[in-house]
Amino acid sequence: MSAQDRFERLTRQLGDKLHGASQAPGDIQRNMQGVLRGAMERMEIVSREDFDIMMEVLQRTRERVEALEEQVAALENTLQSEQASQPRVQPHVPPIDDVDGSAHGKKS
Repeated sequence: MSAQDRFERLTRQLGDKLHGASQAPGDIQRNMQGVLRGAMERMEIVSREDFDIMMEVLQRTRERVEALEEQVAALENTLQSEQASQPRVQPHVPPIDDVDGSAHGKKS
C-alpha cells in the first residue's frame, strides 16, 4: 500500500470517528489516538529512542569492522613480508608409476 493510500485511509478513519462528534472530547481524543497508533504500527514507524539505539549499534559495528579491516591488513602485510624473506623451495615430487609399472622397469 502506498503512502498516499495509507494517508487517505487514515483520513477516512478519522472522518468516521469525528462524524459522531456528539461524543465527549475525551472519547474523541481516545478514538483518534487509537486510529493514529494503528496507522503508525501499519507504517512500521519506529520511535526516536529505538532509532537512536539502532544508530549507536550501527556506529559501534562500523568501528569494529574498521578495526578488523586494519587487523587483517596488518596480518596480510606480516605474511607477505615473511614470505618475501624466505627462499623459495620447490617441493620434491616423486614420479608417478605407469599403470603397467614400466617406469621402474617392471612389466606385467
